[in-house]
Amino acid sequence: CLFLLSTGARLNEALSSKWENIDRKNRLWLIPGSDSKSSVRRSVPLNDAAIDVLDQLGTEDEYKHLFVSFRSHSGEPLRSISRGWESLRKKAGLEFLRIHDLRHNYASMLVNNGVSIYSVSRCLGHSSVIVTQRYAHLSTKTLQDASQNAAKCINAAMVANL
Repeated sequence: CLFLLSTGARLNEALSSKWENIDRKNRLWLIPGSDSKSSVRRSVPLNDAAIDVLDQLGTEDEYKHLFVSFRSHSGEPLRSISRGWESLRKKAGLEFLRIHDLRHNYASMLVNNGVSIYSVSRCLGHSSVIVTQRYAHLSTKTLQDASQNAAKCINAAMVANL
């Protein structure tokens, strides 16, 4: 789940990801068109949190996929995280939270920290910024800060005209 939150990836993209598509040197995850919703190859930047998850997986150099099922002892790719997700949500008291909400949260975190909607759109692999706008929810603080910037401009103009 932390990998999804750290990359903004779709669950299916993460579950089908392979080590051959991780470029540690350039901190990129290459998602082939066959694994993406849009069928278009894309690159996802890997931040420190995502790299930490990769470092803790224990599957590199042993398995083809990043996320494997250890129950079967066959190294088959993990097909579902339903049980783990259910348990995590209950522990956190967030039983209403959907796995796809992590993708929305990623977009919102970026926008609320000043990242342009265009950059967020590229990170998420959206075909249009319009799609990204549905994902990125501005916090009240971000909106208040934006409004305060207008006040600063107004005050500066008033002082200049005195």
